[in-house]
Amino acid sequence: MDEPWWEGRVASDVHCTLREKELKLPAFRAHSPLLKSRRFFVDILTLLSSHCQLCPAARHLAVYLLDHFLDRYSITTSKQLYAVAISCLLLASKFEDREDHVPKLEQINSTRILSSQSFTLTKKELLSTELLLLEAFGWNLCLPTPAHFLDYYLSASVSQKDHHCHSWPTACARKTKECLKEYAHYFLEVTLQDHIFYKFQPSLVAAACVGAARICLQLSPYWTRDLQRISDYSLEHLSTCIEILLVTKSHLES
Repeated sequence: MDEPWWEGRVASDVHCTLREKELKLPAFRAHSPLLKSRRFFVDILTLLSSHCQLCPAARHLAVYLLDHFLDRYSITTSKQLYAVAISCLLLASKFEDREDHVPKLEQINSTRILSSQSFTLTKKELLSTELLLLEAFGWNLCLPTPAHFLDYYLSASVSQKDHHCHSWPTACARKTKECLKEYAHYFLEVTLQDHIFYKFQPSLVAAACVGAARICLQLSPYWTRDLQRISDYSLEHLSTCIEILLVTKSHLES
């Protein structure tokens, strides 16, 4: 299917299915003693996924797999941690991305990102680690992340009825939508930086990314009826998550 699901006739049904699946996601306990290293490995996964031009859903699934695996299992060596992180990325890309976008192990090993860490992963290590991950997640990688919801909500993110602050240079809906999409995807990446966002359902985080983007662009109202209808969230539902997003963005940019 070439058409993205959020643009198709079954978009509403797919959204409902994803909402049902997210209710079954396990709680993130933040118990891992390796949480202090989390940001470093998330940055590595982000850089590698950008280098390999993976889709956001693959990147976010990779981080989800890494976080929840570390939350439940003990890893004692740095080499094991690298192996798990890279395996999470390759496994997620196989599940979420097009086949021709899935990076080869040789491609990953040859990147400056890994060579600077003096780390390489053999095919045997990759296969055994991928098997370990699949068994840990019960062979189920259909795990919704905010990236799975964002584009669906972006389809209703801009309205002709929007009011623009006097400092916003254009009232063109197309250009506004392009800018809003960039902001929303920026906030989507911000959510990877802190495990606090696991406190919220992935769909709520995605909706909050759109709400935060509208606030940054000073669009009024901050949350429209169309967005409430398509997401089933009110601004009140989203306010705490939006506030955390805006604060995190401020800290990252300071």
